[in-house]
Amino acid sequence: MQRRIPKFGFKNINRVEYVGINLDILQDLAERFKLTAIDIETLREHGLVSKKDLIKILGRGELTTKLEVKAHAFSAVAQKSIEAAGGSIVKL
Repeated sequence: MQRRIPKFGFKNINRVEYVGINLDILQDLAERFKLTAIDIETLREHGLVSKKDLIKILGRGELTTKLEVKAHAFSAVAQKSIEAAGGSIVKL
């Protein structure tokens, strides 16, 4: 019976899903468009996220520019890297 009708897992209705944006992408945006602040509207304008997405900044890459970053969540590595470069974070 179990081979015919395998049991599948469940879908957690309370799960919060974020779109991950890495530091190397933020660095590239800052260099290309001469930005000092990156927020949700900036990421939407450049096609990285859609209107209802929640954004989490992740720590892959290196940030050398001083940026003010606004997002819904930050990883610990990303938060340290942004503050080490002289920037600031704002959690929405």
